[in-house]
Amino acid sequence: MPKRYLALLAIGFLAISGSWKAWSHHAFSAEFDKDAPVTLRGKVTKIEWINPHAWIHLAVEQEDGSTVAWMVEGGTPNTLLRAGVNKNSLPIGTDIVVRGYQSKDAACRPACKANGRDLVFADGRRIFMGSSGTGAPKDGYDPRDK
Repeated sequence: MPKRYLALLAIGFLAISGSWKAWSHHAFSAEFDKDAPVTLRGKVTKIEWINPHAWIHLAVEQEDGSTVAWMVEGGTPNTLLRAGVNKNSLPIGTDIVVRGYQSKDAACRPACKANGRDLVFADGRRIFMGSSGTGAPKDGYDPRDK
């Protein structure tokens, strides 16, 4: 009898943990606003090379000289690697431009958030950094939409 309960408990745990992973990953429209495009020019302050989405942190300078912290969600680290971005290609302090969409929660606490669609380096090189198939708008940034 105890082995049967342990087996049921293990199966239940695996089912719950798999469901949790599905809930933790979101569709574009769950967090970001397709009607709120943003263009961010700033310096890289931090990179989070984690699944399911990499995050690029930027210090975006305002017209008054102050800076605003932004967190920009990209695709998976593997998606970015295939696009030509790795941990070494975005050192802290790198100037970049990111086009994307602001989060629905525009409160900017602890930082403003956006879903990045493409990233432009100072030399003009442009890469798609978003994730496809998540409900993001067909905006021409995804090379697979063409």
